[in-house]
Amino acid sequence: MNNKKLSLLWIILFSTFTSALQAQHAANGHNLLSAKQKSLIAIAAVAAKGDLPKLAAALHSALDAGLSINEGKEALVHLYAYAGFPRSIRGLQTFMHVLDERKEKGIRDSVGATASPIDQKEDKYHRGKRVLEELTGAAENGRSVGYGAFAPAIDVFLKEHLFADIFERDVLSYAERELVTVSVLSSLGGLEPMLASHLKICFNVGLNAEQLQQFVEEIRNNIGEQEADAARQVLDVILAEQMPSQ
Repeated sequence: MNNKKLSLLWIILFSTFTSALQAQHAANGHNLLSAKQKSLIAIAAVAAKGDLPKLAAALHSALDAGLSINEGKEALVHLYAYAGFPRSIRGLQTFMHVLDERKEKGIRDSVGATASPIDQKEDKYHRGKRVLEELTGAAENGRSVGYGAFAPAIDVFLKEHLFADIFERDVLSYAERELVTVSVLSSLGGLEPMLASHLKICFNVGLNAEQLQQFVEEIRNNIGEQEADAARQVLDVILAEQMPSQ
């Protein structure tokens, strides 16, 4: 084989290898959390802990990565449903200070979209019920059981307020809201049954195993080993349940 043919062969082989490598990277990238998703995890986790200096740093990083102001507000408002008004309000106050600092430095952050008006023809309870069915992929036809039967008011509050008033707002997608939710639950600790339920919802709203494994590592990086290990154990059980039986 002469040098010209050999060179041509190497070019073809290299081109084929490069194309395959690019395709693999693209596929892997599709399975990874975006910078925006990582930002939401960090903001929700540290805000739930009440670590305001760390929250300020996370908010700066999130805005630098392209998170809009309204998306940041929405994440901190969503937080109150799981961590309470005090953590949410302190988070929003911290966000205000961060934005003031950035304005003083001449940084202009994207405000982003505002929440669209909600169609209120249907009553809140049934709207919330429908949203919950979309999240879980299961019909809500039976009578309340467990805590819902023990305290029926909580079932009403959850469907009318959490799943209607909050989840219906379109500033964040269902997947983004669930990342905020599981981040708060992981950060607070001791809420493994709820965390399991919401990790299952994460799969239903389009997140995959690789992204949720990466979510655990974001909890490790932002909160700590103990919280990440607890979340990992819950996720491992769910992943094992989803594996086809041999």
